[in-house]
Amino acid sequence: MRSQTLLLAAALALAGCATPAAEAPTVAAYQNPVLDTDFPDPAVLRAPDGFYYVYATQGPHDGRSINIQMARSRNLSQWEYLGDALPVKPSWASRTQDFWAPHVHHADGRYYLYYSAKPDAALTDQSRGLCLAVATSDRPEGPFTDIGRPLQCGEGFVNIDPMAYDDPGTGKRLLYWGSGFGPIKVQELASDRISFAPGSRPIDLVSVIPDENPLNYQRLVEGAWVVRRDGWYYLFYSGDNCCGPNAHYAMMVARSRSAAGPFETLAQATGAPNSVILERRGNWVAPGHNSVIEDAAGDHWVLYHAVDSRRPRTRESDDINTRRIMLLDRLVWRDGWPRVEGNGPSSGSEPAPATR
Repeated sequence: MRSQTLLLAAALALAGCATPAAEAPTVAAYQNPVLDTDFPDPAVLRAPDGFYYVYATQGPHDGRSINIQMARSRNLSQWEYLGDALPVKPSWASRTQDFWAPHVHHADGRYYLYYSAKPDAALTDQSRGLCLAVATSDRPEGPFTDIGRPLQCGEGFVNIDPMAYDDPGTGKRLLYWGSGFGPIKVQELASDRISFAPGSRPIDLVSVIPDENPLNYQRLVEGAWVVRRDGWYYLFYSGDNCCGPNAHYAMMVARSRSAAGPFETLAQATGAPNSVILERRGNWVAPGHNSVIEDAAGDHWVLYHAVDSRRPRTRESDDINTRRIMLLDRLVWRDGWPRVEGNGPSSGSEPAPATR
């Protein structure tokens, strides 16, 4: 009996010595929304510290205005709100309050925050539109410090929704952006990542379709996000109207063999009436402006915003369909294209992303 007890104890001790790396990914459950606060245009990053960080357009929180909102998570489904990634406004946009659609890129030991802002000059010159901007930090949670000048300015809201991407196929550093009823564009960044490469020019990738058909979400395109899989570059984008009384918004996709295009949309490839893979379902209104991330099992997940029709505004004085909260759903791949099951946001309990 004593020998059996010793053998059992030894077996238990060996089991307790198993390393976390040898364990299978843990899968729990989650339910949308995963962050129930106004958190538009979420852009996710997996940092070396093991956390997922997500950054969002400006918004109110606890009675104050946050320039660039930020949260973090260990598992993609439970998020801790962190506050402001850009607590000090840039000198050239110190008197305005338009800080939109950030994306944080980790490279060369630094964190680069690409975002859009309205310059102070717009207060006196109404022709001045939003600018692309860059701020840097040594840590994913910041604080980020603006480089002191805009990357590029223009009319209206053409220069918004930047997404930085290092192309594994060419080694080039790229920046995607675009909206304002213009095309989504890409241009090569210089080695410093805070300016465009000398001699480079913007390349148009996905253009608008001026069609009043209610199935058309491409009257405006924005919110570019690029993922490479099996030799294809997938460009996720959104349109047509994010919010307000006439909210009509959805997530779409195109693909190419090159990060700089040309891109073929899902509609062009399949003959479908549009390129939508995520649109309104149930109480979730105007879903879109996504980012994509892999979990511990290698599955792709999409983080995006949507309006809950049961609570469509933060304050009574706000317009309807302006409280955009963060949702999560898994992407599935069929015939070389990504899809969201049911073509719309999930509402019930779902298997959560795998974690270790």
